[in-house]
Amino acid sequence: MKLTKEDIKSYLLTLPKLELDSLIKELQDFTKTSSLASCKLSRREMLNNKQGSCPHCEHLKYVKLGFDKGAQRYKCKSCKRNFTEYTGTWMAGIHKKNKIDEYMELMLQEKSLDKIKEELKINKKTAFDWRHKILSSIEETDKDSFTGITESDETFLLFSEKGKRTLSRKGRKRGTNSKKRGVSDEQVAVIVTADRTGQRELSVATLGRIRKIDIEKSIGSRICEKTVLCSDSHVSYKGFALDNTLEHHALRADLKQHVKDGVYHVQHVNSMHNRLKKWLNDQFWGVSTKHLQQYMNWFRMKETLKTTAEPQTELAKRTILDVKARARYFEIDDKYKLIISSQN
Repeated sequence: MKLTKEDIKSYLLTLPKLELDSLIKELQDFTKTSSLASCKLSRREMLNNKQGSCPHCEHLKYVKLGFDKGAQRYKCKSCKRNFTEYTGTWMAGIHKKNKIDEYMELMLQEKSLDKIKEELKINKKTAFDWRHKILSSIEETDKDSFTGITESDETFLLFSEKGKRTLSRKGRKRGTNSKKRGVSDEQVAVIVTADRTGQRELSVATLGRIRKIDIEKSIGSRICEKTVLCSDSHVSYKGFALDNTLEHHALRADLKQHVKDGVYHVQHVNSMHNRLKKWLNDQFWGVSTKHLQQYMNWFRMKETLKTTAEPQTELAKRTILDVKARARYFEIDDKYKLIISSQN
């Protein structure tokens, strides 16, 4: 006998309230869990459907080669090297992979490391490492060329050695200002760029004032003949635009010129500056300069996913694509050393 929707509804209404509430919760949890994308399964499915490439040589042809400790193994037809579904990704080498999807859900909810530790029963250092491995995996995703009016402007955050046991300078209370007036090497420059189609870039550039080379490193690979650069009148932006033969509209803030010809301004990126600083201060009480680029990756992805119906599914899809994520994670320390030596 096939039950109709009305039969099921009538039966549910006869249940005691406690049983009904318990059943509703179970159904909600089931629906929630089944709708989430699994990083592990998504990666394997992508490779099995020939939508990936060899992480060693990027060749598109490979074959299955059994399993290695539960992970699907493959062999590249070009370089003849073996790899698994995790090779090169942020998931490579980590234990407790069964907790990955729960972790990503909690991360999207911006839960603290302490709360994640308690909920998943993992070490706080593990929670911290997973966060930055994931953030390293999205550093190069969603990076198409900037087209049309493209706003770019730098903002400054105080240099921070948060989490470091031995400081290179005397510690200061959170929320205090730099001891040096104006822009100095006590401040970290972050270049924020966005076009009107939704493409964004947030790059930790240098200590102190930015230079033309900093702008080139940040957005040089993402400009095209359709890019119309809009910035303040900083000489570095002028030089960058000339070198790349870009149409450039410079705004003179000293003359209270905030909008030019009704369309050229940097108000979108300035608004992003405000949201970024508020998020860093309110959510994390500030972050270390060493890991600042990872948080820039997070904020950029946060801005991208804020209108998405299923942010975890979209985030999962993005994190499995980068087979250089693991290597990029281990480069964090070297990149930090380059930043702190940038003004020497």
